[in-house]
Amino acid sequence: MILSCNRISKAFGTDQVLSEVSFHIEDQEKAAIVGINGAGKSTLLKIIVGQLAADQGDVVLSKGKTMGYLAQHQDLDSSRSIYEELKEVKRPLIDMEQQIRSLELQMKNASGQELEQMLTTYDRLNHAFELANGYAWQSEVMGVLKGLGFREDEQDKVVSTLSGGQKTRVSLGKLLLSKPDIILLDEPTNHLDMESISWLETYLLNYNGAVAIVAHDRYFLNRVVGKVVELEQGRCSVYLGDYTAYSEKKAMVRAAQMKAWLNQQQEIKHQEEVIAKLKSFNREKSIKRAESREKMLAKIDVLEKPAEIHDEMRIRLEPNITSGNDVLSVRDLGKSFGEHILFSHLDMDIRRGERVALIGNNGTGKTTLLKIINRMTPADTGAITLGAKVHIGYYDQEHHVLHMEKTAFEEIQDAYPNLANTQIRNILAAFLFTGDDVFKRISDLSGGERGRVSLAKLMLSEANFLILDEPTNHLDITSKEILEHALQSYTGTVLYVSHDRYFINQTATRILDLTGQTLVNYIGNYDYYLEKKSQRAETALRTPASAADGKAEDAPAMSEVKQNWKAQKEEQARVRKRQNDLKKTEDEIQRLESRDSSIDEQLQQEEVYTDVEKLLELNREKEDIRLKLDALYQQWEELAE
Repeated sequence: MILSCNRISKAFGTDQVLSEVSFHIEDQEKAAIVGINGAGKSTLLKIIVGQLAADQGDVVLSKGKTMGYLAQHQDLDSSRSIYEELKEVKRPLIDMEQQIRSLELQMKNASGQELEQMLTTYDRLNHAFELANGYAWQSEVMGVLKGLGFREDEQDKVVSTLSGGQKTRVSLGKLLLSKPDIILLDEPTNHLDMESISWLETYLLNYNGAVAIVAHDRYFLNRVVGKVVELEQGRCSVYLGDYTAYSEKKAMVRAAQMKAWLNQQQEIKHQEEVIAKLKSFNREKSIKRAESREKMLAKIDVLEKPAEIHDEMRIRLEPNITSGNDVLSVRDLGKSFGEHILFSHLDMDIRRGERVALIGNNGTGKTTLLKIINRMTPADTGAITLGAKVHIGYYDQEHHVLHMEKTAFEEIQDAYPNLANTQIRNILAAFLFTGDDVFKRISDLSGGERGRVSLAKLMLSEANFLILDEPTNHLDITSKEILEHALQSYTGTVLYVSHDRYFINQTATRILDLTGQTLVNYIGNYDYYLEKKSQRAETALRTPASAADGKAEDAPAMSEVKQNWKAQKEEQARVRKRQNDLKKTEDEIQRLESRDSSIDEQLQQEEVYTDVEKLLELNREKEDIRLKLDALYQQWEELAE
């Protein structure tokens, strides 16, 4: 165990955020901390790293272990370039390397005892340098920079001039390069594009340390974590498995709790009715029996009602006007900013009922394309044609459609005066605004809360063609699920930009990948897109070789660069497979060793060692485990080499 949180409690005024939260994280374990916005996830991380003091409880980090923390918002104020800032993390290794080179020069002119002392120091430094993988520090820095999406032409930018999102990526890079024993990450994927998120997943999966992540990216959590720590109404529950396993177990637990509570409430009501009836007889015997039942009822340990299930509330979207079959036609569209070409000769058709996800790396022009379609930004070339009876509803990341001086209730009421108060409250409740929350001013709401109000307005509109720019940004998981269900049942047409792969998987019927200044079409969800993209990449690699086989005299040989690239990819694939096999072997060894220990405990029990048949059965199993472990240990050694 590397980290233990014991009975952590924290309140802000009368608001009890955390109440006796306890959990632990093992060495090399990858865990998620989940909960709705306001559940106390970031507060808990700040308490763990010592930025906030808990009202009670304690945090224990194993002796000699180091901890790294990435907050949601970074305000780095450095005059260094991006590359120099990340390089600074490796300063101890750089200084050690300089010391080694200096000793090499000095030893040329040294002799006797002085030389012996230098050689001793040289050997010690070299050993420490190699243990710290010193010869690879430059490639590590470049690998992290590339993985986090920093192009070579960006790496000379001064850190203090960067945007908040870029600073967060720099901070994340520094944290990963410092390699602490446990990493705490608060929404690490917020400012990463899909390629960078995929790279981070692989990095964390192979990270030789523990990781605790606060994130709303369910696809990311499914790939990375094996434990989920849930915060709900200040309390903590721990589930083993990825996010999907947690979600399924949570639903089962909640259903069982609700059933037990309802059964108990029914029994209490029944007993109260019996007591009232007995008392109504007004006889000594019946009154005594009633009193006896009252005493029994008073001793019942009344179950607490399970928390309200927000995600049970569903909204159904039905456009008032049905559009024609052809909703959008884009032909030969082009857009540049100065010499920077975003895209050119784009063609796209969208038909009624489709839910199209527009994906691509940051800076490829996805938001610009949406704004051009919505007539907010002019195109340089090309034509856009909307179909018959098409009415656009647009959701932007900045929430320009909201009035800051109004309350959430007034925002809906003024936009849709025909709605009854109860209907407005139900709509807002579907987006997690309950009680007095509906009377909060828009200006006082968080970015995520404003996003939910914007979506609520949009869902009520008469639009039959929804254009959404990052609709899940700042939404908690429950809010995302509400939106997913709403879009799945929507009979209109949807075009949206999103980096949320789980959301895309749940809602998209088609994917358009904006890459290389053009669009590539995939008819399916995100998993289908990954599968087909991988197949296309393999086909592209095989095609030159096949052509060369068939027409050796005409086709040029594959370039040396491409050969090197292919060899590198094949080596990476071999390494990944070996790492996966190693992990599976370790898991199987752990399972068998655990079973072997369990058998040893059983063999010490009297009811077992006096039962000859059971004793023989366990000994046979123990011998079988021993043989399997011998083979697995050998297999592990070969893989570990």
